[in-house]
Amino acid sequence: MSLNNYDYNKDLQPLARQLRKNFTKAEACLWKYALKAKQLNGYQFRRQRPVLRYIADFLCKELMLIVEVDGITHDSKTALNKDKQREKELIEAGFKVIRFTDDEVLKNISGVTVELSKVITDIEKSTPLIPRQRGT
Repeated sequence: MSLNNYDYNKDLQPLARQLRKNFTKAEACLWKYALKAKQLNGYQFRRQRPVLRYIADFLCKELMLIVEVDGITHDSKTALNKDKQREKELIEAGFKVIRFTDDEVLKNISGVTVELSKVITDIEKSTPLIPRQRGT
């Protein structure tokens, strides 16, 4: 599948904008303490980014990595099935998807950060990335 601007879906812009304004507590925590301002291994993450027909909680375009934070609404069988289908489509489009629960983020942000760093390192090892230029 060819990705045009990482399959950014303009139709989802208004909803994505609204979701960015109404972060969950766990999403806000992950953003503030791990993903904002290239804190995690120097990679830029975007919040509530439209991808395909979904809105990813966090997206790193450079790594093709999507980070999802699942709250209580993801606990039902219907929601789990929808999450599986969504994840399947995103993987088929070339994305790596990693999921954390609200509780994991809120009660163990350092563990979540370590896990994300490991995932990034694995992606770096297995994928030839475009060399990044770092400012001095």
